Amino acid sequence: MNRHDGCCGAFGEGHLERLYEYLDGALTDEDIEAMRRHLQDCPDCHEQAAFEQLIRSEVRRCCQEKAPEQLRATIRMRMTQIRVTRYG
Repeated sequence: MNRHDGCCGAFGEGHLERLYEYLDGALTDEDIEAMRRHLQDCPDCHEQAAFEQLIRSEVRRCCQEKAPEQLRATIRMRMTQIRVTRYG
């Protein structure tokens, strides 16, 4: 079972896209309020929204961590080697 199996389908075929728009703040105020009400009343969609929020939070957290300088230097060196080998 994947995470999308539990969706009630209240928003039709594009239910997941609609949820993403909600999480991105890309809906009208009226649509945001409708989604909030739906998430309060629908445990399946509420769980899906919570899961998507968790994923987004983890991606944001991971993207904020800076790679150690030694790793960055190694990557730069290997990129240079790849370019020299490919074009040399």
